Amino acid sequence: MNATFYVASIVAVLTTMLVITRAHVVHALLYLVVSLLSLALVFYSLGAPFAAALEVIVYAGAIVVLFVFVVMMLNLGRHTAPRERRWLTPAVWLGPGLFCAVLLGELIYTFYAGLPGREGVNVVPSQLVGMTLFGPYVLAVELASMLLLAGLVGAYHLGRKEHLER
Repeated sequence: MNATFYVASIVAVLTTMLVITRAHVVHALLYLVVSLLSLALVFYSLGAPFAAALEVIVYAGAIVVLFVFVVMMLNLGRHTAPRERRWLTPAVWLGPGLFCAVLLGELIYTFYAGLPGREGVNVVPSQLVGMTLFGPYVLAVELASMLLLAGLVGAYHLGRKEHLER
C-alpha cells in the first residue's frame, strides 16, 4: 500500500470519530463531508475510481444536502440565530479545514506523482460494474430498491400531518 491510502484512512477514521462525538449537528455535518471525501480518496487509491466518484456524488453530495435540509427545516426561529452564530465561529471550521487541506494535498500528490505500487491494481471499468449488478446480482439490486422504497413510504406515513395531529 502507499502513503495516500494510509493518510486518507487515518483522516477518515479521525473525522468519523469526530462526527460521532460532536454535540452540534452542523459541526458533525462538516466532519461528515470530510470523512466521505477521505473515503473517496481511499477508494481511488485502491484502484476503484468509479466507487470514488459515486462516494462523492451520492454521499458527499446528495446525502449531506439532505441532512442540511433537515437541519434547516428544524430551525426553531429567530431566537436560535445568535446561538447558531456562536456555533459557527471560524474556530469551528479549523478542524474540517485542516483535514480537507491534508486530503487536497494528497489528491494533488496522487494526480501529479502517480500512485506508487499501483502496477498490480486491477481497475474495474464502470461498464463491468453495471453489467455485474444487473446480471447475476439483479435480485439483490431489486431487493435493495424495494427496501429503500419501503423506507420512503414508511417515512412519509410517519411524517404525515394527520399522524402528527393525533
